Amino acid sequence: MTASIIKLDTTAEDRHIARMAAVALGLSVLENAIPSPLPGVKPGLANIVTLIVLERFGWRAAAWVSLLRVVAGSLLFGNFLAPGFFLSLSGATCSLAVLALSRHLPQRWFGAVTHSIIAAFAHIAGQMSVVYLWLIPHSGIAYLIPIFATAALIFGTVNGLIVASFRDEVEPVPFRPEGGLT
Repeated sequence: MTASIIKLDTTAEDRHIARMAAVALGLSVLENAIPSPLPGVKPGLANIVTLIVLERFGWRAAAWVSLLRVVAGSLLFGNFLAPGFFLSLSGATCSLAVLALSRHLPQRWFGAVTHSIIAAFAHIAGQMSVVYLWLIPHSGIAYLIPIFATAALIFGTVNGLIVASFRDEVEPVPFRPEGGLT
């Protein structure tokens, strides 16, 4: 029996997205090693990478990075198709949807910090929706909203400030029309 090799043609953009997803996954691993005082309250370190990719390469690349991180992270941590996977996926999907809309807001008033805060609140809203609609259909989960909203505001602000500091240091690298890096 001979082994056949399948070769995929990849672009510079594909490799760049894979590298950024790997960095985001590494930050997810680091984040999971940090003890949390409350279950579900995490700083969202991987979202820093997503926001940097959003600013430098656009929404499509950021969506790939975020969704690859969610899927690869769930496979790495052994919770693929478990409730934790769907919580992460719903949070990422809601964040990406809000970021797609927020890109059309005036840049003079809405930058990395506001995008990060808006995405953090959308992430929590997506997760709380899944919890209420699927896992714990009880109105008592509403008591957790102030805790998660406070965490979203704090971590969204900190992550946004980190993203803004990267923006000041590095100029964007534009994509060529055919999809590769210039």
